[in-house]
Amino acid sequence: MPDVIKIKTGNKFEEHGSYSRLVAVDDLIFVSNTAGRNPRTKVLSNDPAEQALQALSNIEGALAAVDATLEDVVAARVFVQFPDDVETVMAAYGSRMRGINPTLTMTCPPLGSLQYKVEIEVTAWRGASKATVKEMRITL
Repeated sequence: MPDVIKIKTGNKFEEHGSYSRLVAVDDLIFVSNTAGRNPRTKVLSNDPAEQALQALSNIEGALAAVDATLEDVVAARVFVQFPDDVETVMAAYGSRMRGINPTLTMTCPPLGSLQYKVEIEVTAWRGASKATVKEMRITL
């Protein structure tokens, strides 16, 4: 049987919606859709780039709780509230994820509140950051 670890942060929505911030099944790690609110100050910047970077920082903290890193991320889904913010969010996301290069889905669905400019969820594989990576280029 694999080990399963479920992490909760105390966020009221985790209890209300009955979900975990992170679930690790052995080395496979799923991190729930994460907003860019600073968990210590509770401040949510109005800037989409700052929200994206804070969301990645929040994800990084959740991953650290199970001895994983942002560099272990293998897939990311970025949800941008307003299409006009896509380029700004993409640049911020790219500045932090450059060199990690997970798969990426970026889309523009409505989010839970208009104050959220971006939310991010990821899948990670604990230890991927230490693996030998073979990067290939193909023509589609």
